[in-house]
Amino acid sequence: MIGSGHRRLPVIQQNEIAECGLACLAMVAAWHGHDVDLAGLRRRFPVSTRGATLSRLMSVAAALGFDTRPLRAEVEDLRQLQLPCILHWDLNHFVVLARMGRDTVEIHDPARGAVTMSLAEFGRHFTGIALELAPAPDFTPIRARERLPLRRLFGQVRGLGRAATQVLLLALALEAFTLVLPLALQWVIDLVLVSGDLQLLTLIGIGFLTVVVFQAAIAVMRGWVVAELGASLSAQWVGNLFGHLLRLPLDYFEKRSVGGVLSRFISVQSIQQTLTGSFIEALLDGLTVGLVLILLAFYSLPLTLLVLAAFALYALLRWATYRRLQALKEAQLVHVGRQQGQMIESISGMQTIKLAGREAERRAKMTNATIEVANREAAINRITATFAALSKLIFGVQRILVIWIGAGMVLAGSFTAGMLVVFVAYAELFATRAGSLVDKLIEFRLLGMHGERIADIALATAEPHVHGGYGGPPPKPRIELDGVGYRYAEDEPWILRDCSLVIEAGENVAITGPSGCGKTTLAKVLLGLLPPTAGRVRIDGIDIHHLGLARYRTLFGAVMQDDVLFAGSIADNITFFDPDATPARIERAAQAACIHEDIVTMPMGYETLVGDMGASLSGGQRQRVLLARALYREPAILLLDEATSHLDVARERAINAAIASLPITRIVIAHRPETIRSADRVIALRDGRPVQADEPRQT
Repeated sequence: MIGSGHRRLPVIQQNEIAECGLACLAMVAAWHGHDVDLAGLRRRFPVSTRGATLSRLMSVAAALGFDTRPLRAEVEDLRQLQLPCILHWDLNHFVVLARMGRDTVEIHDPARGAVTMSLAEFGRHFTGIALELAPAPDFTPIRARERLPLRRLFGQVRGLGRAATQVLLLALALEAFTLVLPLALQWVIDLVLVSGDLQLLTLIGIGFLTVVVFQAAIAVMRGWVVAELGASLSAQWVGNLFGHLLRLPLDYFEKRSVGGVLSRFISVQSIQQTLTGSFIEALLDGLTVGLVLILLAFYSLPLTLLVLAAFALYALLRWATYRRLQALKEAQLVHVGRQQGQMIESISGMQTIKLAGREAERRAKMTNATIEVANREAAINRITATFAALSKLIFGVQRILVIWIGAGMVLAGSFTAGMLVVFVAYAELFATRAGSLVDKLIEFRLLGMHGERIADIALATAEPHVHGGYGGPPPKPRIELDGVGYRYAEDEPWILRDCSLVIEAGENVAITGPSGCGKTTLAKVLLGLLPPTAGRVRIDGIDIHHLGLARYRTLFGAVMQDDVLFAGSIADNITFFDPDATPARIERAAQAACIHEDIVTMPMGYETLVGDMGASLSGGQRQRVLLARALYREPAILLLDEATSHLDVARERAINAAIASLPITRIVIAHRPETIRSADRVIALRDGRPVQADEPRQT
């Protein structure tokens, strides 16, 4: 962060692929006093996957109480602007200009974090467009940050209270033994060595040997309980979070990268490890520090003040670097997500990479992403190593001074040798636990960063209208669109506009139109995957939201352009892992999809593994397995979006004939004449509106 007085310019990382502009506004808004998070702004001002234009940013800024001034500027002119301001970057991105030095520039990039670069490098990325923001005369700071309680982040967890209580009690027992053990030294020095009493020495030795045995046994028990607690929490938290992830609308996943979503689960592990390990330890460290401080003060108040001064110095230095450490941790998580995304993308597109001969370029990208992660890791490790050395230095100096001054007190007769040994032991214990407590408090502060990342999943609104209030008889497969419109954001053009049509039960309808006219969007609206921006979708006269999307989708069998197969056998994929599947039903679906003959010639038949996302099958075979999956559901409505594009004409004709014989409603999105001719009626999409098309029919 950079700051001026009480104001600070935070680094806010974008979560969605194209919300860089909104993240920049969130940073500038925080600088001027708004206390809002990016998730709250996203709910108020959603951005599509295409991003936001400069005019859109200006309208959002106005809604937040800012006057805006867009302008063209050269690099040298930016020094005259009111900072922070927003810059257009690389023709497809927005960043915040935080500070301009003589030879360097600091920007806050929603995709990379805080970056300092030379003026020459800055000039290669800056497009010459800047947006200056200033509070309007009626500007009022907003306080609308959503709290992030653990229960909302992770859901309900069973068995936490009992296990945590066990861990705490066992740990308290360990701490009690730790405090008692130094007394053995004092008793041996002050009682045994002075009197030469061997029996007392034996008694003290046996007693403290017993204490050590009990201490080891309790440590083992505590380790087992902590291990079980950690495993249970991890399983339940990941399960709860993934369960919520599955309930989110399709729009959520279209706006995020796979690597970015996966990196959120790394944060789950970090929080779990901190709470099951560091949290209990921090409680005990705090308790031990308090008790040891009382004991130290009982022995010598001046020496205790010396111990406290060393602790205060370490805590002050640790706190001074907190924001730097936080920024590095945040940047590291972002780059880990980007690294994972690069790897997933490269593995998924390996065939394309090899055909294009771009292995070297992909390796370079992966290397750069890995170096970015490694650089942050090295910077974090440097800070950790520095404070490990500072801890040894500060508390080492404290140890020398305590021994020096304490020895003088022994010589003066105000301290015994045993008291000095015990005081040094307790001072060591205080230094260790107090330093650890400071480190853990910093660690807890950093949990807020992980919590905000997890909140991108946990606090995202689940898909609405999944369960409706309809309690009547099953609806007939008659679909009606009434004035349906769809666009991805308020400033985006309409993809669909005033779509009104009726598809009767049992009808076979083909939807045609040029690429990009909205056919797939219409299919997703029909399936209830995208909520219409305007208008309604009805099934047998019932609003699908009233019926409930879960029940509505049970009426459909669908094959979309980007559908995938999952790891498992062909039979698993046809049934979608239905535990009650029967061979007869599987074969029936495969024959209707014209894939049965291919399957029986394979060595393992229906148990043949499809590989990763169907890699072991040809494109045509994958499409027919997907079609068999849709038919296996025995749907009332079948929707196919270019589902036979990889097939030859003969197979396409056979599939069309098999589907035409089914007593169901059929909706086919297609370009190929063979499929279009098989339809009873053809609807063309023009300018986002359906019109009746005059297409030849199959006779």
